[in-house]
Amino acid sequence: MALTTRVWSAGKILLLTVALFSTYVLFAALAARIALRVREVKVPALVGVPLESASAIVVELGMTVKVDESRRVDPKIAAGRIAQQDPPAGETARRGRTIKVWLSSGGRIAAVPRVVGESERTAQLRLQQDGLAVTAVSEIRSNEFPPDTIVAQDPPAQTRAVSVSLLVNRSDRAAAYVMPDLIGVNGARGADILRSGGFRVAVVAQHPYPGVPAGVVIRQSPQAGFQVTPGDTVSLEVSR
Repeated sequence: MALTTRVWSAGKILLLTVALFSTYVLFAALAARIALRVREVKVPALVGVPLESASAIVVELGMTVKVDESRRVDPKIAAGRIAQQDPPAGETARRGRTIKVWLSSGGRIAAVPRVVGESERTAQLRLQQDGLAVTAVSEIRSNEFPPDTIVAQDPPAQTRAVSVSLLVNRSDRAAAYVMPDLIGVNGARGADILRSGGFRVAVVAQHPYPGVPAGVVIRQSPQAGFQVTPGDTVSLEVSR
């Protein structure tokens, strides 16, 4: 056989081998992908579902349920039903995966603490610690109260309830004032005026000042002329 013919035959064999190998790799990858997709399911929505029904749904999808020992206070979900799940509904997961759930303990009746005057975050944490749900947070914009503080609650403190609604003052951020000059003013009187405007006032120090009666402002921060807004802190130093 001529050399040219032998080289051509070897080339055809090599090309055929490469083609077959590529086809094998392609089909293997496709088969693996299909196999993985077949094993994937969408996590069902279990919140609000009784545990027994949820278990049946999950088992049918080839998954399992694990119940956490701690319970969640939720007045909107009856006790014994699922209040929370992980992973969340709609997420893609493989068959065989375990869905962790927390059962609802329903609404817990407790004495409502007083949270008026607290910051919104502090109030939320306090109510959560007492097992009370916050059902609504309404807002007002007023310069009569410090910003981001609770100005009203429903029900009032010491009432036994399962949930609380809050009214929060967001303040009018556009409102700003020029800090007055309080040097030489009676400190208590100046502090009362500022507090009535929604400012936080603190007498941070007292110093002897010859010739000046006790309680008179001798230093202030911010200084006169600076722009201030309700909720800002004003520090005063007075004579003694």
